[in-house]
Amino acid sequence: MFDEYGEFKRQLPDRDPQETEDWVDSLDSVVRTAGPERAQFILYKVLKRARQLDIGLPPLTQTRYINTISPEQEPAFPGDEQMELRIRRMVRWNAAAMVLRGNGAYPGLGGHLATYASAASLYEVGFNHFFRGKDGGASGDQVFYQGHAAPGIYARAFLEGRLSESQLDHFRREVVRGEGLSSYPHPRLMPDFWEFPTVSMGLGPLAAIYQARFNRYLAARGIKDTRNSRVWCFVGDGETDEPETLGSLSIAAREGLDNLVFVVNCNLQRLDGPVRGNGKIIQELEAVFRGNGWNVIKVIWGREWDELLARDVDGVLVQKMGETLDGEYQKFSVEGPAYVRDHFFGSDPRLQALIADKTDDDLKTLRRGGHDYRKLYAAYAAAVAHRGRPTAILAKTVKGWMLGTNVEGRNITHQAKKLSDQELKVFRDRLELPIPDAKLKEAPYYHPGPKSPEIEYLHERRAALGGAVPRRVVVPKALELPADGAYREFMTGSGSQEASTTMAFAKLLRNLLRDREIGRRVVPIIPDEARTFGMDPLFKEVGIYSALGQLYDPVDSNLVLSYREAKDGQVLEEGITEAGSSASFQAAGTSHATHAEPMIPFYIFYSMFGFQRTADEFWAFADARGRGFLLGATAGRTTLNGEGLQHQDGHSLLFASAYPSCRAYDPAFAYETALIVRDGLERMYRRGEDVFYYLTLYNENYAMPALPEGVDGAEVIRGLYRFRGAPTLDGATGGRAGGRLQATLLGSGAIMQQVLRAQTLLAERFGIAAEVWSAPSYQLLRADALEVERWNRLHPADQPRVPFVTQALAEAGTRGPIVAASDYVKAVPDQIARWVPGGWWRVLGTDGFGRSDTREALRRFFEVDAEHIAVTVLAELARCGQLEPAAVGHAIEELGLEPDAPDPLTA
Repeated sequence: MFDEYGEFKRQLPDRDPQETEDWVDSLDSVVRTAGPERAQFILYKVLKRARQLDIGLPPLTQTRYINTISPEQEPAFPGDEQMELRIRRMVRWNAAAMVLRGNGAYPGLGGHLATYASAASLYEVGFNHFFRGKDGGASGDQVFYQGHAAPGIYARAFLEGRLSESQLDHFRREVVRGEGLSSYPHPRLMPDFWEFPTVSMGLGPLAAIYQARFNRYLAARGIKDTRNSRVWCFVGDGETDEPETLGSLSIAAREGLDNLVFVVNCNLQRLDGPVRGNGKIIQELEAVFRGNGWNVIKVIWGREWDELLARDVDGVLVQKMGETLDGEYQKFSVEGPAYVRDHFFGSDPRLQALIADKTDDDLKTLRRGGHDYRKLYAAYAAAVAHRGRPTAILAKTVKGWMLGTNVEGRNITHQAKKLSDQELKVFRDRLELPIPDAKLKEAPYYHPGPKSPEIEYLHERRAALGGAVPRRVVVPKALELPADGAYREFMTGSGSQEASTTMAFAKLLRNLLRDREIGRRVVPIIPDEARTFGMDPLFKEVGIYSALGQLYDPVDSNLVLSYREAKDGQVLEEGITEAGSSASFQAAGTSHATHAEPMIPFYIFYSMFGFQRTADEFWAFADARGRGFLLGATAGRTTLNGEGLQHQDGHSLLFASAYPSCRAYDPAFAYETALIVRDGLERMYRRGEDVFYYLTLYNENYAMPALPEGVDGAEVIRGLYRFRGAPTLDGATGGRAGGRLQATLLGSGAIMQQVLRAQTLLAERFGIAAEVWSAPSYQLLRADALEVERWNRLHPADQPRVPFVTQALAEAGTRGPIVAASDYVKAVPDQIARWVPGGWWRVLGTDGFGRSDTREALRRFFEVDAEHIAVTVLAELARCGQLEPAAVGHAIEELGLEPDAPDPLTA
């Protein structure tokens, strides 16, 4: 077939066409006389030489299916390999025993045998030679463990004396406080052990990349010397199916994060079967990592293959290795040596000749590279020594390695929770452990004693590397927080000048950044929307962090608010990536534990793209005991003019309310925002509480009032306070005095303006005196009420307590309707329905899909404008017999409402 692009381009001039033709002719000659395999071999050699000469050719995205490091390049192994083998076997046994004992006593308890069995060598070479601990106040390394490998990490801690047999027996049983071990890495439940939650697939790798970057950020800004901290991320090849796993590889290469190592355990298993059974996952991943600028080290074959490859003069073995599919390799791992001899080596006489002198026992010893300790050590050492780029180690293993023929390499391996007596005996024999047959049925833990050579060696290695790993260490470091001056301007209001709560927050953030004590610890995190949020002045003032600095003259360099990147920049402007920004939020919000340096992250984002898109990362943040502020800007279903369904957020507050350590607020005014931030700084950075704050921010401008006289800031923080009393009607102030009808209105966020208009409307048009309450946090009101309810249930003989919301609205509940309006779904204010007194509770919210229009039209559509609030009060008065129903009908007509308009929930 004719290839129109087959000829050489003539677009660029050739200085010496004859020389070029000679090279091409030589290659043609090699192909004709020695075949394409020989030509490929020569090209690989030439390309490698070109890289050695720094000619600048891009690296190959895919190399041959052999180890990257050849035998002659391997460094001398510095440890006692036999000693480390014995330790590894003890860890293997105890890791399996934990799961077996747990499921024996409590069938269905769960746990995983196969992941650690496959990855034991990957971890142990790190523990014995690379992972740095935190002794002496060092940050150490940050290790992101595969969640399903947790039993192996616990088993090693048991040998170290950090965990007891009783704790191992409480694996996956955490209700007994202090005894239980988390199923996976959960710092929230094991705050002195785990550092990073990783079992939500894909989030660990993403967090690891941004952790490595944040380490550089801390160093560049002179806050912590992190040069000796390396980030290790252990990933299963099945986990690479998750887009988060590979989605941010380019940033790691772009920023030269040579402090980052990914170790990908390529054991060909997803949870239910082989990864890429019809392909080659190591080759695919190599292309992905290399294509994204990473250094890649492949550890495919154990040392037993070296001699065969050295005799492969025709390249037939390398060719066979490259042609064989992953599904076939999995089959080879479960079949006997006779099958391997026939189906792998039997396809070519030259392959048969390579193993002519090999017995079946010899073939059994042909291991995958991920089970060869020396090969792994060489790879880790090369990764640590590499400069300028992050490294990915692709290690080939067999899932369930050493667990016996019914588990090893099988599709059901991930679900294996038990071993038969015979399988356990075989496992014991393979590990050469002195456990008597009579004890096998109970799968006893094995510990050789604290003075045994193995345990002493284990402790020596960890001591040399800086102590135990994993270990989470929090060194209390109380910060000197800003004085009242940072908040004073927000307490006095804006007068006649209109502003949004987003603008108020931006001003508050600048005040905090300028604070002499905590300013340098503030970390503004923005996913490419700084100008939208009015935060572009920060570009000039504190700079945008860039590992390269600014290598160009920006187009706006002559303007006052120019774009400025700097190596010591403070703003993390992450680009269009909520996931990456959330990962930076986690790295910054856990710095007090990771590096003993408390940082104060403020992550501001389109509210719709926060909990709706990255909720799992925020849950991991809570698990990691993170501290910081989330700011959902352009909040609300009806406040974002002209935007549509996927930008209008009416439910993030409901999401946030479900996070146990999140304090969720919907402030209406600048002073509320300032008081909430001040409270957050006090709780998190003076008291050391492991909580985080979520605040909505709106882009609607209106006059910001002063903090009402007599209002205690504590009431604002608790979530409910009287903002404005009822107007005086015919000489009576509010209430039923003078025979007037009464009501109570609750508002929050930007809808508070509609509530205030409704107050005026009710007074002027219908003679109803309504007072207005601000409800910045229904979540906290509910939490208080639930706490009281629980206390009363468990203390039946004591005087019952009364929830704060019930106390606050006690008088209002006797006077008339209590109506709450929100720019969020009705379930947000309805969180307190059970404790609102009087039986008059009604809620207006924005249930349904958003749509593009003006604020006014949207509020009318969702029935949260002042007119609908007023009519709701009238309808409730009619329901309770205090107003004629006909009067409500007249009001609906008078206010221009459509009684038969479509329900916004389903429209």
